[in-house]
Amino acid sequence: MPLVAGVDSSTQSCKVVIRDADTGELVRQGRATHPEGTEVHPDHWWNALQEAIAQAGGLDDVAAVSVAGQQHGMVCLDADGAVVRPALLWNDTRSAGAATELIKAAGGGDPIAGAGYWAGATGTVPVASLTLTKLHWLTQNEPENAAKVAAVCLPHDWLTWRLAGYGPDSGAEGLQALVTDRSDASGTGYYSTAAGQYLPAVISGSVGHLPVLPKVLGPLETAGKTPDGVLLAAGAGDNAAAALGAGARLGDVVMSLGTSGTVFAVSETPSADPSGLVAGFADATGHYLPLVCTLNATRVFDATAALLGVTLQEFNTLALSAASGSGGLTLVPYFDGERTPNLPDATGALHGITRANYTPENLARAAVEGVVCSLADGLAALQAQGVKARRIILVGGGAQSPAVQDVAVQLLGIDITVPQPGEYVADGAARQAAAALTGSFPDWPLNAVERPAAADTAQVLSRYRSYAGLYA
Repeated sequence: MPLVAGVDSSTQSCKVVIRDADTGELVRQGRATHPEGTEVHPDHWWNALQEAIAQAGGLDDVAAVSVAGQQHGMVCLDADGAVVRPALLWNDTRSAGAATELIKAAGGGDPIAGAGYWAGATGTVPVASLTLTKLHWLTQNEPENAAKVAAVCLPHDWLTWRLAGYGPDSGAEGLQALVTDRSDASGTGYYSTAAGQYLPAVISGSVGHLPVLPKVLGPLETAGKTPDGVLLAAGAGDNAAAALGAGARLGDVVMSLGTSGTVFAVSETPSADPSGLVAGFADATGHYLPLVCTLNATRVFDATAALLGVTLQEFNTLALSAASGSGGLTLVPYFDGERTPNLPDATGALHGITRANYTPENLARAAVEGVVCSLADGLAALQAQGVKARRIILVGGGAQSPAVQDVAVQLLGIDITVPQPGEYVADGAARQAAAALTGSFPDWPLNAVERPAAADTAQVLSRYRSYAGLYA
C-alpha cells in the first residue's frame, strides 16, 4: 500500500493530505496557517509546510509528494539562492499600472493592439496578478532589488526546491535545480502556453537581464527526491490541481463558488482571448485550462443573509421556498465591482421591484440566481473560446448550498456533478504524486451527487443579461 502526499500551499494556509496511491483513500492530514497580507516572506510557507507535515504524521512512510501552490506569486532569489525580498502574491495589486504599461507598449501605445499581442504570445493579457507585472513593478520601484535577482520562481516551485534540499546557500548549482510545471508557468506572463516555452525577451525586457527560470517539467516528470528519498512530482498551480482533485476530464467545466468565483475547463486546445476575460492557462495533465474569474460569489449570500437577519441555513430555506425567477426580481451582484465582465468600478443593483414581489424569499432567491447568472457569463466566455462543456463540476463552499444546486441545474443547461466537500487542491496534488510514482494518473473514485440539467422556464438568465447589459 504505497502512500502519497499532496500539499496545498494557498494564500491562507498549508494543507497536507496523505492518501493510498492505489485507492485514493485518505489516511491522515495536517494543516497550518499562513500570515495575512499580499506580501509574505516565503520562509513562512516553509515553516507552515513543516508544521502541516508534522500534523499529518510525517513523510517517513510516504513514497511520493507533490506541491500545489497559489499561482503567480513572485519569488526572487539572489545568486546564492537567498530570497531577495518578500514575495508579492497574486492578490497584490500594486503592479496594476505596470500591467497597463506592458499592454500599451506591446501595441505601440494602442491598448487594443497590445492586448491582442499578449493574448497571442502568452494566452493571457497582463493584469496585476501575473508574475511579469510584479517584476516590471520591482524594476521600476526597487531597482536595487531587481539588480540582485538571479532567479525567479513561483510559490510551488520554491517549496519543491526546498523539499529537494536546496536553500539560501545553494549557489548557482542550486538555482539550476529549480523546476516548475506548465500549469504554473502558464500564469507567469512570460511563458507561451500554446508553444510550451518561455519568452526570454519578455522577462529580460522588464527586469533588464535574464534571470534563471525553472525548468518546465511534463505532467509525469519528477523533480528529484527529498534528502530522505521521497520522490518529488512536478507540482502544479492551484487551479490545475483542483481540476485533478475534482476528477475533471476533457469536456468538464469546474465551477467554484468561494469568496470569489472561478470557472475553468479542461480543453484540448489553448485559448487566446484579447478581451482578457479568459486566461489561457495550461493544466497538469498535458491539456489546457482556460479560466475565468468573477469577484462576487458567496459574499453576496453572506450580505443578503445579514440584511434579512437570518443564518445562511435560513437564507437557503428562503431561497428554496421562492419560485424560479424570484417573482421578477433580478439582482446584478457586482457588489465589489466585477472582473468578468471587466467592470472594476461597478456596483450591484436590484431590478424589477414591486410591492408584491419584494419579499425575503424572493430576495434570497434573486441573490442566488444573480451569482449563478454571473458564473453563467463566465461559462459563456469559455464557450466563446471554443470550450465544449459536457458536464459542470460544482465545487467550493457555496456548491453545497441546496439553493445554489437547484438554481444551477435550471440556469446552466448542462448536467452538474457536486462532489462531497474536500481539499480538492491537495487531493489533486496527491493524485499527481501517485502518477509520478506509477507513470499514469490513477482513477480514484469521486463521491458526488449527479444533477441532470433542467429548463430555465422563467427566462431568468435572459432577463439577467438584459439588466447586466446596462453596464456595457
